[in-house]
Amino acid sequence: MTAAVPALGRAPADRRRHGRPGALWAVPAGLFFTAFGLAPILVVAYLSLTRWNGLGDPVWTGLDNWRALRGDADLTHGIRTTLLLTALCWVVQTPLALLLGVWAAAPQRNRAILSAAFFLPLLLSTAAIALAWLSLLDPNFGAAATLGPWLGAPDGNLIGDPDRALYVVALVIAWQFVPFHTLIYQAAVRQIPASLYEAAAIDGADRVRQFRSITLPLLRHTIVASSVLMIVGSLTYFETILLLTGGGPGTETRVLPLHMYIKGFVGFDMGYASTLSVLLVAVGTVLSVLIVRATGYHRMASDREGL
Repeated sequence: MTAAVPALGRAPADRRRHGRPGALWAVPAGLFFTAFGLAPILVVAYLSLTRWNGLGDPVWTGLDNWRALRGDADLTHGIRTTLLLTALCWVVQTPLALLLGVWAAAPQRNRAILSAAFFLPLLLSTAAIALAWLSLLDPNFGAAATLGPWLGAPDGNLIGDPDRALYVVALVIAWQFVPFHTLIYQAAVRQIPASLYEAAAIDGADRVRQFRSITLPLLRHTIVASSVLMIVGSLTYFETILLLTGGGPGTETRVLPLHMYIKGFVGFDMGYASTLSVLLVAVGTVLSVLIVRATGYHRMASDREGL
């Protein structure tokens, strides 16, 4: 007696029924996103159309705050500084995190111990890290007093130098977040089949060639995901800059989130600060979509297909 064969292009009934979770499973995540993601954005979007000092009732003003963006002398500088810091963070963090992740993925015990050591910044708060680096960068008593002359700052005041302050901020941010992205790369590298490296070694490929021909191509989606997290996250850096430089010297490190804070909590103009926050969300969304579209990440398929 011949068993029934399902029609081509049609999955068996039990496979269709159990192969994908039902929509009900998405309800908790949907409620969480609505309460803590979508609702705050809608509230801030409403406040961007009002005049509010944070105490009384918001007064509807329509598009007045959005028109005021054209007369904000610090806005263009803030956007430019934010984009420059974003580029610096990506250029510094991506190669370091990628190489450390590949190195940490090996099974040796000494690598596991060292990995645990340089993952320690993940356990510290941003404020604690900023205050610790502020002490190190003190031109009178910190390490900067000794290292400053070697780096072209005779007085050791690296964070007070308009030409170096933003680079110092990018270095501190990299020290904090490189371990996080290293974990992402470490996990991705461990998913690559060892048989690929064994076959490459038999063919005479050295470690550099294996890295270029196997590791990098199979990490392309991980690189894109890490880059999106890194770039969008760099648009929200605030505490580190506030505690390290306060936006100075002058306005050299006054990024858009800090400009939003100053307008809202120092100038008590919550309506205009909400406008800046909506603008920041729009910039982050556009950058994320551009990265995903430019890299083809939205067409992602399994890297291990056929293995």
